[in-house]
Amino acid sequence: MSDIINLNHQRKAKARNDKDKKASLNRVAFGRTKAQKQTQKKEDERSSKLLDGHKRDKDDE
Repeated sequence: MSDIINLNHQRKAKARNDKDKKASLNRVAFGRTKAQKQTQKKEDERSSKLLDGHKRDKDDE
C-alpha cells in the first residue's frame, strides 16, 4: 500500500524548490559582491577623470 501524502505540503515544497532555482539563476546573472561593485565604480570614476583631463576647452578654439 502507498503512503498518504498531504497535497498542500507537496505544493509548498514545489514552490520552495522553484523559488530556490530562480534565486540561484539570479545570483549567477546579477550577483556581484560589494567589493566588486566598489572597484568597478572607482575604475569608472578614474577613467572619467582621465578622459575629462584630455578634453580641450571650447575657449581655445
